[in-house]
Order: sequence, then structure tokens, then C-alpha cells
Amino acid sequence: MKKALVLLAATVAFAACCNNTPKGIVIEKQGVFSSGGTVTAPIPGDYNPAQNWMDATRAGTTTHVDHANTFYQIPADGNGNPIVFLHGYGQTRTGWQSTPDGREGWSDLFLRKGYGVFLVDQPRRGAAGATEYIVNDPGDVDGDKFKVGEQAWYTHFRIGRVAPERYEGSQFPEGAEAQNQFFCQMTPNTGNYDEALFGSVMSDVIADVKALTGKKSIYLTHSQGGRVGWATDAENIAAIIAVEPGFGPMVGSPEYQKFLDAKVPMLFLFGDYIENGPEDIQSTGFWQMVLNQCRDFAQHYNADGGNAKVVYLPDEGITGNSHFMFQEKNNDVIADYIENWLKTIDL
Repeated sequence: MKKALVLLAATVAFAACCNNTPKGIVIEKQGVFSSGGTVTAPIPGDYNPAQNWMDATRAGTTTHVDHANTFYQIPADGNGNPIVFLHGYGQTRTGWQSTPDGREGWSDLFLRKGYGVFLVDQPRRGAAGATEYIVNDPGDVDGDKFKVGEQAWYTHFRIGRVAPERYEGSQFPEGAEAQNQFFCQMTPNTGNYDEALFGSVMSDVIADVKALTGKKSIYLTHSQGGRVGWATDAENIAAIIAVEPGFGPMVGSPEYQKFLDAKVPMLFLFGDYIENGPEDIQSTGFWQMVLNQCRDFAQHYNADGGNAKVVYLPDEGITGNSHFMFQEKNNDVIADYIENWLKTIDL
């Protein structure tokens, strides 16, 4: 038996060496916690413990709602810096954990770089789906059926013109199975989108991360999560990395001022097919508008004494990326770019 175990270990080591299988990651601590939220008022009437679940009226019962749910891992011998990951619209933390073709996602890549990773499901989404008023989001015109839209997302997110075709030079994983895995990770809201509420709850998340690690968070947001990021309190944020956010803070707004006062450095990342996107697709103009607005924000932020950098990745020689750069074939290259930027700031 001992000889067999040694042989197995040698086989695993050979596979890791010769097939480029990633080495294991040693995790010092991991867990799940909830932050923020409220408790509903009791349903009128007296709770009947004898009937409990069998009482269809649920009289006297309450429900915890509108909190965030965070899964975290802290690596052994890490650098102590936590990264809080917040997904975009139609997504959950799943998008950070792997890629459509089964490679390591950014959560593992940054664990290997020594960062603790805190992967959030925002309120009314994924593992934090409990809310008082359930909606069918986005719903069809009659509100009784989920509104499908995978092809529209595919085009809007600049993966290709029409699924399953990809733009020339695309870094999005090819093949029917990868596309299937990508579409299957999309998730509807269980309740209405409430940016102020979500920002308040994310403030609680980041305060909880500070209590757990003793350090401010590197706040890494994506898409709609970027807008929630601007609604989050700045006091426990060490830096913001906004991956194609839904615009930056409006210059001169309270959101702008709070990050400027807190001296929060920011990195904005944009993928390909924006300045060179198809002119007849409306989304091209949308992304150009977002990119230019973030550039304008950064110009003012820096002039006012802040530190913001907007990167259009093709300008750095990193091409072929869509809105989902963290799941694409060169996601490790972009993770390295982020790490190099983090080394330039004081955490």
C-alpha cells in the first residue's frame, strides 16, 4: 500500500510537471458569511409552533432579507491584502471562480499571488437571493415568464456579432461547451435593483473584511458592480479596480468627493472591440461613451490630487478581450497587469 501511495504521488507530480496542471493552493482559512440586510416585520397573527411549517399563512414568522453572501479564502503565507470581488448584472461570484473552458479564474490566480479573496453575491442575487418582494426579473411584457436574451448579451458584451461566432482575434474560449458554460452562469435578480441599498450592504461587507483581516480591501468590481462600487463607503477601501464599469462617478458628485477625500487609487480596465467595434451595432457607441466618460473622470480626479488610471488594453498590446476579460484565454496576463499596478500603490 505504501508503495502504491508513493507511485500515485509520483504520477501526480509528473502530471503537474508535464501537463502544466496548476499546483495546489494551500488555504489557511476559508468560510462563508452574510453582511447587512434586514429582518421583515412578522406576518400578522400568532406563530403556532405545533403547526409550524404546516401553517400556510406563516403567521408570526419573519425572514432575513437583502443581505450579501460572501465566500472567502485566505492563502497560507499570503501578503495579507484582501480583494473583494463584486460581480456584474446577471452574474454571481461563479464568474470569478473558473472560466467557461475550465481554467483557473481570477480567484485562484490572485490566491496564488498571495491575496485573500472574498467573493460576494450581492443582495437579491445568487446565494443572497432572499428578499421581501420577489419579482420576475426582467420578465416578459406580461410579467409571467423569464425574459430570455443570451444572444443580446453575447453581442452587447462584444464577444462576437452573433453567437456562436467570435470577433477576429477573440480571447473568448472557443467551442460549444465553453459557450454553454458561459450562458449557464447567468442568473436573474430575485428583487428590484436598488443601487443605494446594495452600496450600503457592500459597505457592511467591506467593514466585515476589515474586521476579519485587519486591512482595508482592494475592491474589484465588474460592470453593474462598478456602479454599486461607487455607492460603497470609501473608508475601508484601499484601492478600486473597475473592470468595464457602468460609468465612473460623476465629476464633482458626492461619490467623486468621498473617494478623493479618502485618497483611493483607481484602475479602470477596458477590453477590445470598443474603439474599433462595428459601427452599426448600437453597443459599440455605448462602450465608447463609457470609456470616454471614465477617461474624463480620471483626468479630473488626477487634477484634483487623486490617482486614477484608465487602460484600454489594446493600447498595452493586450488584444481580443470582451467584457468578460477575467474568463478569457489571457485572463492570467490581465491578472499580472493588475498585480503590477497594485505594486505601484501604497496598500
